[in-house]
Amino acid sequence: MPDRRSFLARSVRLAGAVAPGLWTFAVLYPDLARAAGILAVRVWPSEDYSRVTIETERPLEAEHFVVEHPDRLVIDIQGLVLDATLKDLVSKIRTDDPYISSVRVGQNRPNVVRIVFDLKTAIKPEVFTLAPVAGYQYRLVFDLYPAHPADPLLAFLAEHDASTRASTPPRPRVSGAPSAERGSGGNSDTRPDAALKPPTPGVTRMITVAIDPGHGGEDPGAIGAAGTEEKFVALAIAERVKARLDAEPNFRSMLTRDSDYFVPLNVRVQKAHRIQADLFVSIHADAFVTPEARGSSVFALSERGASSSAARWLANKENDADLIGGVNLASRDRQLARVLLDLSTTAQISDSIKLGDAVLHEIGGVNRLHKDAVEQAGFAVLKAPDIPSILIETAFISNPDEEKRLADDTYKDHMADAIVRGIKRYFAHNPPLAKSRISS
Repeated sequence: MPDRRSFLARSVRLAGAVAPGLWTFAVLYPDLARAAGILAVRVWPSEDYSRVTIETERPLEAEHFVVEHPDRLVIDIQGLVLDATLKDLVSKIRTDDPYISSVRVGQNRPNVVRIVFDLKTAIKPEVFTLAPVAGYQYRLVFDLYPAHPADPLLAFLAEHDASTRASTPPRPRVSGAPSAERGSGGNSDTRPDAALKPPTPGVTRMITVAIDPGHGGEDPGAIGAAGTEEKFVALAIAERVKARLDAEPNFRSMLTRDSDYFVPLNVRVQKAHRIQADLFVSIHADAFVTPEARGSSVFALSERGASSSAARWLANKENDADLIGGVNLASRDRQLARVLLDLSTTAQISDSIKLGDAVLHEIGGVNRLHKDAVEQAGFAVLKAPDIPSILIETAFISNPDEEKRLADDTYKDHMADAIVRGIKRYFAHNPPLAKSRISS
C-alpha cells in the first residue's frame, strides 16, 4: 500500500497535469485561491439613504475613502476575485437613485477588488459587516447618507403644503356674500343676523399621523407559500391609508418609508417624533408557524409582559427586523435609542389601547378577527413616548386563503378604509391636545 508521501506527490502531479494554470495561480496567489464566493449583490435606493450589500460565503474586510470634485466613494475589498455577479453591480444602479450616479468595479490588485461610486451629491458613508442571519450569509454593507440632510419637520411641512395647494380647488363664492370686485356698493348679505356673527378664524387644528409600513429592503418580513412578501403588502396598504388621510379635512400623514428600503426600528420612532406626530400606526401582515392561523389583529405596547404566548412570539419576531434588515451597531445613537425605547408611559399605553379598540372595531368588518380585543406585547417599534402607537396585522400571510386576500387590491382598499375610519373614530372620542401644531 503506497505511503502518504507518495500519494500526495502523485496528487500534485495529477493536479498540475489536469490544470497547470490553476495550480500555478493558487501557488502564486494563495489569497485568491481562498477568495470569498459572491452570492448576491443588491442595491436599495431611497431618499433617506442608498444601500448596497454584497453577500458572500465568508466575511470580508474593506477600506473606504471619499474623494471630492467630483464626489466619489472608493471602496477596496480584500479577498475578492472579480466575477460576473460583482460586475452586475453596474447594471443595478438606477437612474433615479438620489445619491449614486454610476459605479465602476475592477480588480485593483491580485487580492483586492476596487469599487468606485460616482456620486450625485456629497455623502456620509457607513461601511460595516453583518453576520449570517435568517436566510442570509455574511453581508458587507455600504450605506450612503446625505452629508447635509434636510430638516425632517420642515421637509414634511413643505411637502404637505405643496400637495394641499395642488389639490385644493378655488373656493367658490357663497351666494349672497359681498362681492370684492364690486366693492362696498355690491350686494350685501341681507340675513338679519349677518352683522352679528364674527368672522370665522382661518385656523384649523391639524392632526398628524405617522404611518409605518413594516419591514423593507433587506428585510422582506414574512413570505407566504405563494411568494407574497409582507414588505410589499404593508407598503401598499400604508400608501392607501396615507392617500385617504391626506384627503380628509385637518389630517396630514407621513410614511416612515415610501419605497422598498430598510428603516431601523428606532429610526421609525424617531421619524414620528421629528414630525411631532399625534399617532403612530405600524402596518404588517402576520405569520405563524402553522398555516391554519387566520384573522386580523391590533397590538399595543405592554410594560408587564405579553397578553398571550402568541403575542410574545410575534413581538420577538418583529423585533428581529433590525438583525435581518441590517443595522450598523457601531454608529447607532445608543443613548437616543435607549431613551426612545424606555420612556413609554402608562398614559401612552392607555391611549394606544383606545386607538387600537377603534381600529379593531372597523377592520372587523373587513376580515374576521384573530382576537376580539387589542393584544399587548413588547414591540420595539411601539415604544414612542407620548405618541399613541398601534401595530396592525392585516391578515395572516402564512394562511393560503388570507395570502390571496392580501394580494388582492380590493382587500387592500377595504382594509385601508377601515383603518382610516378607526383613526377618525378614535379622535371623535379623544380630541387631539392643544399642544400640537395648528395650520391656517
